[in-house]
Amino acid sequence: MNIQESYQYAKQVYEKWGINVDEVLETLKRVPISIHCWQGDDITGFEVNASELSGGIDVTGNYPGKARNPEELRQDLEKALSLIPGQHRINLHAIYAETNGEVVERDKLEPKHFEHWVKWAKEHGLGLDFNPTLFSHPKAEDGLTLSHPNPEIREFWVNHCIASRKIGEYFGKELNTPCLTNIWIPDGFKDMPSDRLTPRKRLKESLDQIFAVDVDENYHIDAIESKLFGIGSESFVVGSHEFYYGYALKNNKLCLLDTGHFHPTETVSNKISSMLLYSDKLALHVSRPVRWDSDHVVALDDELREIALEIVRNDALDKVMIGLDFFDASINRVAAWTIGTRNMIKALLYALLTPNDYMKKLQDESKFTERLALIEEFKTYPFGAIWDYYCEQQGVPVRENWLEQIRTYEQEELLKRN
Repeated sequence: MNIQESYQYAKQVYEKWGINVDEVLETLKRVPISIHCWQGDDITGFEVNASELSGGIDVTGNYPGKARNPEELRQDLEKALSLIPGQHRINLHAIYAETNGEVVERDKLEPKHFEHWVKWAKEHGLGLDFNPTLFSHPKAEDGLTLSHPNPEIREFWVNHCIASRKIGEYFGKELNTPCLTNIWIPDGFKDMPSDRLTPRKRLKESLDQIFAVDVDENYHIDAIESKLFGIGSESFVVGSHEFYYGYALKNNKLCLLDTGHFHPTETVSNKISSMLLYSDKLALHVSRPVRWDSDHVVALDDELREIALEIVRNDALDKVMIGLDFFDASINRVAAWTIGTRNMIKALLYALLTPNDYMKKLQDESKFTERLALIEEFKTYPFGAIWDYYCEQQGVPVRENWLEQIRTYEQEELLKRN
């Protein structure tokens, strides 16, 4: 069977469960994924006086073709986007500012330093999201930023976050789609702390200062991101999940969950429904931890499917803002974007093709045998035929055919970079 014939067969299989496949694909087209720019250059950025990567973040590998400047990074993103179905967003860090060779400290960044990104986003119909960069900097060398005991260092990072929110507001206004500006900090201690409360008080005060500066909520959304531990902060992280979730609820901010930022046996999928009971919206950075927060390329594994199911079955596609956060320099970086983003979209399609209402009914009727049986049977339903058709309709390569374009791009572009 060809793609159209396979699609028609699969469509009949799903429709006997009351699933309107055409409507599913229309819904899927409207779900943007925020694709992180930093996969393309190993979180190097373009600062004139750039510091080495720090803050408990590590990128391993030296695969050829790393983007060396903004033009190459945007070109690589364009290539990845041409292989990914749907219309999406790009997520930037502050270190991706373009300052024309001038040293501009992070607390002095302005919208003008991102004009090229906005122009490019307009040309390609993309939204932009943003993150202040509170790592890889001399003022973060001891692992503390917004919770630092030195008020001058705290003030520097507070001003950087304020500047970042203004840049995010600019993105939203220029692109007519709200920008999510997310604050993550590496603050914590390698060994046992003698005082947990005071650093958290300082962090709270810093956040209060940052959010006291008004930005237009029609164009800008604030988010704060928690973490359990990291390299150099194994024993204590100031911005824990409990800290940020409490702050978000009290101050009407979004809590952002990174799937690699929790205990290895703790799943983000299990948190989504509880948090949506108390929050209108939440945000995700989808990654794949391997024993720790190692940010591997997102795979279509059980947890990714469960995250997508939790979003879909709880009618939360417009409540959960989905972003990605992984970085692998051991493989082709454009391929990494393609694999990870396609997998996130596949997981959402899988969830949309599940008879969620019927599954809920089985649970309410205590028909647990039938529920488990159907959960397992749906794993081998002809989901792939629907995916192939969707890719064809969206004008992107079907199945692994995109790999040939990656190989050509690598030969013609990436291998020419030193």
